[in-house]
Amino acid sequence: MDRRILGRTGLSVGVIAFGAATFGGFGLKDEAACVRLVREAIDAGVNLFDTADFYGLGLSETIVGKALAGVRHKVVLASKCGMPMSADPNERGGSRRWINRAVEASLKRLGTDHIDLYQLHQSDPLTDIEETLEAMNGLIRAGKVGYFGASNFTAAMVSEAQLRARAAHLVPPHTEQSAYSIFRRHPENELLPSCQRYDVGFLAYSPLDAGWLSGRYRKDQAIEHSPRQRLQPVMFDTTRPEIAPKLDAVEALVGVADAAGVSLPDLAVGFVLAHPAVTCALVGGSRPEHYAPYIDGRAFRLGDDVLDAIDAIVPPGATLPPPDPRAPARHLRRRSRLDLEAAGEAAPANRMLDMQLKRTDKDWSPR
Repeated sequence: MDRRILGRTGLSVGVIAFGAATFGGFGLKDEAACVRLVREAIDAGVNLFDTADFYGLGLSETIVGKALAGVRHKVVLASKCGMPMSADPNERGGSRRWINRAVEASLKRLGTDHIDLYQLHQSDPLTDIEETLEAMNGLIRAGKVGYFGASNFTAAMVSEAQLRARAAHLVPPHTEQSAYSIFRRHPENELLPSCQRYDVGFLAYSPLDAGWLSGRYRKDQAIEHSPRQRLQPVMFDTTRPEIAPKLDAVEALVGVADAAGVSLPDLAVGFVLAHPAVTCALVGGSRPEHYAPYIDGRAFRLGDDVLDAIDAIVPPGATLPPPDPRAPARHLRRRSRLDLEAAGEAAPANRMLDMQLKRTDKDWSPR
């Protein structure tokens, strides 16, 4: 498998990284199958495994820890904190208090004495970024974390974190993890250039755009039911006029993939890896077979002619479809996050928390 250096860390990682978001939660509840997937990925050359305390409210980390027993030294283990772990507003965010508590719980679940890459799962507007930076630096000094990064940051947040850390003589974040795909090209406008400017390693999640680029969702065909549909139904609502261009684009991209002699998923992953700011593409799935095509170690290289053909379908910097007009960007309103939550306009993370807390499966055991 091709390898790249992760930002300023000096760590060599495979261009395909393993995302364990569905372990124990939205899709994969068979622990033995999850363990087999991790071992097969290692055999194929995958060496970066990404999880988070929020995934399954700790169960994903527990399963990953079991899967890496005996081979922990062979991999770069990444986890995250910051998403809500309960209804308690102090069990989330980027405060020093919560980061210190969260990392201890994650280390215990993962069965290790250190996490190679620890990431703030989302920005916390209620905590000064310098406090978060100081907390992460403290974990590095204590040997509990090797490197740290962020997830779902904007370009401005990436720049601020870098500049604030350097001004305070702190180690700045090493990585950024955000969604990037043919259908979500807005990171090309500012986020990816910002990561390049500060030599921040970029981990691209959802390279198949939540399954839209998997080949399972085609024009005039029934949309496959999936855990993602239950979580984000508006993304798969084919009655929305905005979805029609996306379905048309899928058909056009299938033609590009056929002409290039690759599958649509390979085209999607190859596109993400073609950007010079991207270190690796995180692959995942709600069933074991969703992982198989991407962890076999083959290279994903696309020629300029293929990339030009993709540009003609989805222009650089564009997002397809455009934002849903029925769901305005609430973060742009003149209201605080707390006001929005009090009004019942919960963030997606809170909706996911509610779904996980309500699970009643007999094999479900949060944290």
